[in-house]
Amino acid sequence: LKDAETYSGFYKSNKSNVQLHHPNDYPIPSTNHSLMVQSQSFDGAAESIYNWKVLHLSRAKLKASSRTSALLSGFAMVAMVEIQIDHGPDQKIPEGLLIAFAVCTVLLISVHMLALMISTCILPNVEAVANLHYQTNKTVFESPHLSMSTIVEVAWWFSTVLGILLFLAEIMILCWVKFYITTKLAAWIATGILIPIMLVFIGFAGHFYVKLVSHKAEVCEEGLRELELLRDNIGDDEKDNVVTDIQII
Repeated sequence: LKDAETYSGFYKSNKSNVQLHHPNDYPIPSTNHSLMVQSQSFDGAAESIYNWKVLHLSRAKLKASSRTSALLSGFAMVAMVEIQIDHGPDQKIPEGLLIAFAVCTVLLISVHMLALMISTCILPNVEAVANLHYQTNKTVFESPHLSMSTIVEVAWWFSTVLGILLFLAEIMILCWVKFYITTKLAAWIATGILIPIMLVFIGFAGHFYVKLVSHKAEVCEEGLRELELLRDNIGDDEKDNVVTDIQII
């Protein structure tokens, strides 16, 4: 009886949203209402999926930055400590070359240590939210990756782009410091090999960034097309409902 009263009240308050296909039929809610509910649920699910995807992407970037920075900064520190600079009786390594080696090493270690510090501070908070067994649509917003997205990107670029370029420059300068007295030919060969590698690395980084941006643009365009189709379907159903209501009257 309560269900009948509830349904009757719904019918009285939503006469414009029901259709009667036969005089003896029960009132049936219009498809416009169901489509609106489906569109709202679809939008909510899509937004939730997008938010969780951003969280997992930030976590992956922080993990990669942490591993890469720890490895390369450790190598630079060992190279600076363990290198043995040989001086000949009549030849010495130019002071400018030693200064360049020291500056490059300090910059390399500082950049990677900054990226490592950012990853170490933010990653545990992101992991705590991502590994929860019970999650809701609002759980993802408890992670600090959204408010600190710029800092996460800085750590990512410091570790993978600037840090690797400094690492390649460090290897080139290290070859000059090590082989300047004994044989300069080895240093020139190492320089000739590393310069094309650095150019390839820069070209790949630019190409990857362009491809990533174009992929995101395509995904956004596809989402806009789906929304436009959904809007057109809702508009067509509204027109059909208006015509049906006029015929019933």
